[in-house]
Parts: sequence; C-alpha cells; structure tokens
Amino acid sequence: MYEPIRTKSVHRMADDAQDTYPHRSREEELDIQLAGHLAALLAVTDELGDTEAGELIARQVARLRGAPPARHAGLSGSPARDLHRKAHALAGRALVVAASRADTAAAILAAERMDAHTAALAGDTLVTAP
Repeated sequence: MYEPIRTKSVHRMADDAQDTYPHRSREEELDIQLAGHLAALLAVTDELGDTEAGELIARQVARLRGAPPARHAGLSGSPARDLHRKAHALAGRALVVAASRADTAAAILAAERMDAHTAALAGDTLVTAP
C-alpha cells in the first residue's frame, strides 16, 4: 500500500552535518539570551530616567557581553505606567534566564527591578529606585 522509504532520514542527515558549522554551548546561549533581556530592560529603564538602576543593569550587560551596552537615548512617548509594566515583564524574563544559568548577581538584580516596578505600578513610588 505504501512505498518504502528509499532515502536517508532527514534527521540522520542533520546529525551527519554537525561538524560543518560551529555550535554554542547551552551556557553561551543563555548568556546571549540574558544579555538581550537585560539590554531591553536597560532601554526601558533609561527611558524612565532611572540612572542608578540603569548603571547597575549596564554593568551586568557589559559583564555578559564583554563590552559596554549601547544606551537608550530616545523616548517612545509611552506613559510611565506602560513602561513600568514592560520593564516588569522584561525583568521577569531576565530572572528566569538568570536562574536557569545560576547567575546569582543577575537574578538578584532582576528580582529587585521587578519589586521596584511592582511598587511603582501600585503607586507606592513614581521613581524606580533599586
């Protein structure tokens, strides 16, 4: 009823080609992902005008990337409440990745930023202090 498969499996062919291009380790991939989440958080933090927290985040990005990050200069015109929500979500993503790679410093920073943005959203403070 069905014709037998006459070619090699696609999965088998993919396994044969593993030596033809470089691979990154899981740790390297997590470093790249964490640096990206923190850089996005840095952009929102800069837009909110929180220079102290921005410096802390920038140090972590520089540690992960090996170079200082580009700083956000433009303003999106978004309301502060929306920026705090976005920053809270980005800090949460950074926390998940930092925890999975066992990066205590980045995890603590991300958790502190989540707390600061939660407080700002609750109306406890308008300025996000670390």
